[in-house]
Amino acid sequence: MHAEARARAAFTAARLEQEQIVRTQKDYRALCVLGLIDAALGNKEAALQEGRRAVELLPITKDAMDGAALAVNLAQIYAWAGEKDLAIKQIAATVQIPGTLSYGNLKLHPNWDGLRGDPRFEKIVASLAPKTSQE
Repeated sequence: MHAEARARAAFTAARLEQEQIVRTQKDYRALCVLGLIDAALGNKEAALQEGRRAVELLPITKDAMDGAALAVNLAQIYAWAGEKDLAIKQIAATVQIPGTLSYGNLKLHPNWDGLRGDPRFEKIVASLAPKTSQE
């Protein structure tokens, strides 16, 4: 079995487990994780719906920590689903919240590979770069 087929099988198994968690626990984080899994499996519409619903149910205004984490996950769902414009818009809004996304995370983490090279994304990354003592 090729690596891609193994990954798909693992995501499919994880999706079944996560769907059960969402059904029984009504956890917003679990719903967002389900959205990430669906995005990875190419189930775009389901992924977008799940991510948006999780953020709607637990907005940053209700829970600064978990709500911000869900907002970052929604940006990741958008990126994985090929929705660059929505991903960049979500990142731009989320980086305004202290502690959510860092320069290093956006610059290096593979979650954002699909956005690299887009001038809007690169501008956000550059705005977060550490300032040198000469500046």
